[in-house]
Amino acid sequence: MSTKRYKPEQIVNRLRQIEVEVGNGKTTPQACRDAEITAQRYYRWRKEFGGLKLDQAKRLKELEKENSRFEAVSG
Repeated sequence: MSTKRYKPEQIVNRLRQIEVEVGNGKTTPQACRDAEITAQRYYRWRKEFGGLKLDQAKRLKELEKENSRFEAVSG
């Protein structure tokens, strides 16, 4: 089974969607099912992307990619 890759914009949007649903009275696992992700993925994303705005999330991913290139060159 292949895993789906999510773009930073999609991640931030899903996190917001889940937060709204939880605010409206759903449980976190129910909101995650509605967003078609696992609760484990939600908590991992929230830890990494929680509180970031869309442009900040994009920049974070760009910097991580850049750092991995530098590590490959210098390593």
